Amino acid sequence: MNEDSAEHFDLIIEPRQSIRHFWRHLWTYRELFYFLSWRDVLVQYKQTVAGVLWSVLRPLLTMLVFTFIFGRLAKLPAEGIPYPALVFCGMLPWQFFAAALSQSSNSLVGNANLISKIYFPRLIIPISTLLVGLVDFLISFVILCGLLGWYGMWPGWHWLTLPFFLLLACAAALGAGLWFAAWNVKYRDFRYVIPFVVQFGLYISPVGFSSTIVPLKWRLVYALNPMVGVIDGFRWALSSGRTVMNLSTILISIVVSLILLGSGLIYFHKMERGFADII
Repeated sequence: MNEDSAEHFDLIIEPRQSIRHFWRHLWTYRELFYFLSWRDVLVQYKQTVAGVLWSVLRPLLTMLVFTFIFGRLAKLPAEGIPYPALVFCGMLPWQFFAAALSQSSNSLVGNANLISKIYFPRLIIPISTLLVGLVDFLISFVILCGLLGWYGMWPGWHWLTLPFFLLLACAAALGAGLWFAAWNVKYRDFRYVIPFVVQFGLYISPVGFSSTIVPLKWRLVYALNPMVGVIDGFRWALSSGRTVMNLSTILISIVVSLILLGSGLIYFHKMERGFADII
């Protein structure tokens, strides 16, 4: 075959158009996921005391402030458990959600050099940031166990439900984080919106107070915030059933979290093709 008759082929590497092989594609790049996750953990904690110390001080200081304002000054109800325990049980899932949302939202921009050079499923980057939030979660969980033991609140079978509520928090954080991550690539000023959303979410979530203070007629609307059901569930589990857990609130949180996660995955997959060009 001479040179004139030879056929020439161009190999184009691009993101998959179909979502049918979505999870298989992620599994193929699992080693990259491990590397990125471990890298983020090392960056935050290696050769530093402040990272671990801040993970301890942040929930403790927040607990003290909320206990003083809502427990001592406002004298809000504590559902039959010590007010510091009420606050810390709510702070534990919220701290994880806020960290996961913030880090996943900024993850694509923070890895711009990697995205622009090689192709891999971009979803790996925001998912890998969840690991850092889980490390902070475990550190705070150890402190909380000590606090609950101090007040004589020992573990019961309710603690077995904690992984479910943690997964629910992961779904809500990742779903919202995928939306913000995609927007942040296209509109860089979204990085200023994310801290405001996190701060605003802290005030409208029952972290420093019990959700039972919300008027009954507004509770279903209030439950549209998916973290309401997560926080109520964590309190119910960690207090061994002493606090109130409304089944309707949990169901609404599940539905909203799944909608966030599903729509976030679809939108992220749709925008993924253009990340390397825009970023």
